[in-house]
Amino acid sequence: MSTHISVPPQLLLERILTLEIVRVTERAAVSAARLRGHGNEKAADQAAVDAMRRELNKLPIEGTVVIGEGERDEAPMLFIGEKVGINAGPQVDIAVDPLEGTTLCAKAMPGAIATMAMADSGTLLHAPDVYMQKIAVGPGYNKGVVELDASPADNVRRLAKAKGVDPSAITVLVLDRPRHAEIIAGVRSTGAAVRLITDGDVAGVIHCADPDNTGVDMYIGTGGAPEGVLAAVALRCIGGQMQCRLILDTEEKRERARKMGVTDPRMIYGIEDMARGDCLFAATGVTTGSLLSGVKFRKDVIETETVVMRSVTGTVRYIKAEHREMEKFHLD
Repeated sequence: MSTHISVPPQLLLERILTLEIVRVTERAAVSAARLRGHGNEKAADQAAVDAMRRELNKLPIEGTVVIGEGERDEAPMLFIGEKVGINAGPQVDIAVDPLEGTTLCAKAMPGAIATMAMADSGTLLHAPDVYMQKIAVGPGYNKGVVELDASPADNVRRLAKAKGVDPSAITVLVLDRPRHAEIIAGVRSTGAAVRLITDGDVAGVIHCADPDNTGVDMYIGTGGAPEGVLAAVALRCIGGQMQCRLILDTEEKRERARKMGVTDPRMIYGIEDMARGDCLFAATGVTTGSLLSGVKFRKDVIETETVVMRSVTGTVRYIKAEHREMEKFHLD
């Protein structure tokens, strides 16, 4: 007796898209990886952007880029408002960071990734490319265990109490920037440890969702708003808490935000405020880091490692791929 699995068309498409977005980040990662260590951030970013755009435009979606990149640092953009896909299929919001850690890639340092997220249309926060205050912790804690407006020292003590450990057992991940000097001092004043990273705060936030393996309990600091939304999508899938606030410190930034529908410039956003509905998240390693292995170029094979997550099922897949058809990575 033969049996077959029946999947409703909408679910089938979503399941297919879960793998399709892996192809998008794989292509971007491979294109950027060709320029690892060459010292040219813009060229690596451009290569990743071009590859990601090409692949997005092959997908059976009506996609709109709502989180793009490049306004702030004049990098090449997959710009906010750009339409992608073959204009057939579900309407979706797209968030992209084709090369997170451009400096890491240019210097061949650990932790550069190609990343994107996809969600039902109208469910991702439409944020301008400005800076954003962020605090994040992993799953398993009562809501509000840490708060954006509490001091770093207070947040460490609150998390330590919730975890049932001494503050000295807590490790906080912080971007290594002069603006974070007070945060670093506040964390260390409790006896907690600070782990500094030079770039890559999407991966940084994701690290605190798995403290047993990463050793990171909390993320605090100011980084890009696009990266904040991408990280929120990832935490929607794997669990955790996050609070963020856009830094709209000029009238020009406030006006840009108003045009995107931000009515309260002081609003604190939780994960659900930044990413609602069914979300997909994917990231492919460009340079090997603690989250993912980087692209490996062998004689007849290109190897990639990707993590792909889906919020509705909470599924996290790590996909190690061997690509033997090299032509697909060349320009069309």
